[in-house]
Amino acid sequence: MTDLDHLFSPALRERLLELRRDIHRHPELAFREERTADRLVAELTVLKPAQLDRVAGTGVIARIEGEDPDAPTVVVRGDIDALPIQEDTGLPFASENAGVMHACGHDVHAAWTVGAAHLLAERPAHGDVLILLQPAEETARGAPAVLKSGVLESAAAIFGAHVDRRFPVGQVVAQAGPVAAAADGFTIELVGRGAHGARPHEGVDPIVGAGALIGALQTIVSRRLRPGTPAVVTIGKLQAGTAANVIPDTARLEGTIRSLDRESRDLLYDELLRIAEGTAATYGLEVRNSVSLGPPPIVNAEQPVDWARQAVTALLGADALVPLGQVNMGGEDFAFYLEQMTGCFLRIGAREDGGEFIAAHSSRFFAADASIFVGAAVLAETARIATRALR
Repeated sequence: MTDLDHLFSPALRERLLELRRDIHRHPELAFREERTADRLVAELTVLKPAQLDRVAGTGVIARIEGEDPDAPTVVVRGDIDALPIQEDTGLPFASENAGVMHACGHDVHAAWTVGAAHLLAERPAHGDVLILLQPAEETARGAPAVLKSGVLESAAAIFGAHVDRRFPVGQVVAQAGPVAAAADGFTIELVGRGAHGARPHEGVDPIVGAGALIGALQTIVSRRLRPGTPAVVTIGKLQAGTAANVIPDTARLEGTIRSLDRESRDLLYDELLRIAEGTAATYGLEVRNSVSLGPPPIVNAEQPVDWARQAVTALLGADALVPLGQVNMGGEDFAFYLEQMTGCFLRIGAREDGGEFIAAHSSRFFAADASIFVGAAVLAETARIATRALR
């Protein structure tokens, strides 16, 4: 039992637990969350919200009315998509969809967002609260699609959170400054000329060029950025060749660039292209580059973080607030919302008593059930505080 138990009736607790387990058992990939969306609509319908619509294809949005229709509207956002990973948790409600699982806790995010809706329906905020269940966070296309729909045009602030097994249930990270990185992708294709592996002089080997390029790209962070500046350049995919005795025509590298500020982001982009072109020229290759910009960094502003900290302190006590403790280079498309309005993004402890750390995006990842109730209570109370503070 936790200090939040008085907020959730036994029936509501069981309802949210069953919702989480059902979503976990039936995970769906980005923009394919049809069953998930149908289930969420059914769950929210019982609250008789002032608005209940589908958004961005497979997303859901509901309006929980506040005390004053003229007060500012805020948003509580949860994400709902899964990842293309074969589950290996052994949970009794493990994924029944082969090769797809909730390896990032979005099943819990969906459940606590519905839980926040229940709490806000029971004890309304000063202003209306939009409950947003967003698709396609893992591809960073969901938030832009929601924004493009126009459903958030009246919103003054937005709040969201992510489960984190680095922290036990009951701890919350609510801090200002960067809490997630810009997440950009790149593809570099080196084009040579194929030949027999026994006669390399008759071809132009793109694999040799790719090997040199892999090493050269690692010097961007170590030699071009100011020491101590957080940044990552990772090559996660390399494709070249079809046989051991054949020099292929092409080699293709794909990777990710992570940064926390605009200056670093621009430098990483420029250096990546410069080094790719220079390496290709050195090895007599042609090069085809592309960089796809993903979400910007999440940089929490002081004021909305203060609202969240007030909520955590009121619900769980000041000791529940903990620092992130490390630079987070993971990306989150919640950042797109913060380009349009104020708000903040929290980390919610999700490790059960005696549990081990399990990395997100692992086939073994799951979040503790109890984190549902912390997330729901903290997000609902933050919304209440925000709608009064924004008057």
